[in-house]
Amino acid sequence: MTELSHLDGEGRARMVDVSAKADTTRIAVAAGELVTTPEVVALVRADDMPKADVLSTARIAGISGAKKTSELIPLCHQLALSSVKVEFGFTDSSITIEATAKTKGPTGVEMEALTAVAVAGLTLHDMVKAVDPAARLDGVRLLTKEGGKRGSWRRDERGGDTAAPAPARPEVRPDSATVLVASTGGARGTRPDTTGPAIAEWLTDRGYTVRGPLVYADADIAAGLADALADAPALVLTTGGTGASPTDATPEATRAVLDRELPGVAEEMRRVGTQVTPHASLSRGLVGLAGRTLIVNLPGSPGGVKDGLEVLDPILEHLLAQIAGGGAHDE
Repeated sequence: MTELSHLDGEGRARMVDVSAKADTTRIAVAAGELVTTPEVVALVRADDMPKADVLSTARIAGISGAKKTSELIPLCHQLALSSVKVEFGFTDSSITIEATAKTKGPTGVEMEALTAVAVAGLTLHDMVKAVDPAARLDGVRLLTKEGGKRGSWRRDERGGDTAAPAPARPEVRPDSATVLVASTGGARGTRPDTTGPAIAEWLTDRGYTVRGPLVYADADIAAGLADALADAPALVLTTGGTGASPTDATPEATRAVLDRELPGVAEEMRRVGTQVTPHASLSRGLVGLAGRTLIVNLPGSPGGVKDGLEVLDPILEHLLAQIAGGGAHDE
């Protein structure tokens, strides 16, 4: 593109008309850092600042900023954001910020991700200024974006401001599956994993090459999903983290990576489960596609897993064949 999209033929500012564009899943990741002193970094990591809950406050501010992007930047479209995540890290002299914004629509979410980073960073500055008034927000930049006619784009950090196309998603490996367990106790080694091995055995009996069970704490389940998807399995079965507990986060992490949902399968699992226990209706598990990988959220109880697998058993082969672009033969 050699023209500025927000200027018309006469050089006047305009909002771009996106009504003719197709709705696609759009994801953008942006980053930045608050450069400060080692003392401030140590205080924030220890949650010992004069203003408490530094990172929590900055995270909420970043999410709120992303939601208000169209109010702050005049030519941005109002978007129905499906997910905004703000994450922090540390170096010796900085607090790093990374924001991921996701929507399904006719235009991208780059500005929402960038605004989340900027607002989170400014909030961090406000929180630490009593200790380090010289702190500065630096390096706010777009890292990646996906969706739309141009597909994927990724910043080449080695070349500074140059950009390079992101690699395409790897081809899904047929008959491969990954089992992912959301269990804080399991990740710490204080609670035995009773569902992951059962799922792995079920898959092996049906001819799948199985990776896992991978066990992640509930708070780290998004990283667990990224790990599970890294080698492009045809199927990812998760267990745990689907209830209403404050720490249950598997559906939220799953929704953030899904391109399409299959709500009928999830609803059938709940229906079958409620024939055994009314508690099955409390499951918030999702089923859907991340690219051509099928992701299925199963409950964390052995009984819930058994009921979910019973629903999957007669449809899984046909469903995976459809996802791969074919279909099971009619009998």
